[in-house]
Amino acid sequence: MTMTDASLDVVGIVGAVTRRLRQQILSGELAAGTPLTEAKVSAAFGVARPSAKAAIEQLVASGLLIRSVHRSARVVSIDAAMVRDVYRTRTRLESAALRELAAAGAVPDAATAANAEIAAMPPGPDEATVDPDLRFHTALIDGIASERTSRMYRSVLDEVRLCMAQVQGRRLIDAQVIADQHAAILDAVASGVADHAAALLAAHLGSAEERLIEALGD
Repeated sequence: MTMTDASLDVVGIVGAVTRRLRQQILSGELAAGTPLTEAKVSAAFGVARPSAKAAIEQLVASGLLIRSVHRSARVVSIDAAMVRDVYRTRTRLESAALRELAAAGAVPDAATAANAEIAAMPPGPDEATVDPDLRFHTALIDGIASERTSRMYRSVLDEVRLCMAQVQGRRLIDAQVIADQHAAILDAVASGVADHAAALLAAHLGSAEERLIEALGD
């Protein structure tokens, strides 16, 4: 094995461990506040401690783990302040993207396709909406073809997904309501009404934000 091959193997191991831990956090298998030490991750996955450390650091960077001085990393706990910051960051980025799209009357095909999946779901809250919902919103960002804006948006995607999973996991929003709100946003973009598109987006994300914050207070 060459040094390059060995490096690729290490990257593959770290990526695999990171993906598995990420799935466990987003599914709730690893509950908020759960500590994750290098030793624990190393033993759980049968990997070297440097690989476990690298996986933990990636999840800290993505916001799914939090680590304070002299303490082990632990699964992040969602609170009202986090929810507000995540949703308002989304609103800032997505509103700017919508205004550019509306100026050209350009509706991303990927957004239309993702919303069609949601619209085809049975009425009622459904955790299955999380993936197409996230693809819908990501398609708005990607629609302006800015590599750096897309990269910036993806830097908060894990936190966005965690919040969205909480919203739908608590059965707070009807799938048809989501599809209708998305459709209205796309109609405004197609009509070139930028301010209206941005206002609809703000209302759409704001509703999810407030419902989740209210549920967290229960």
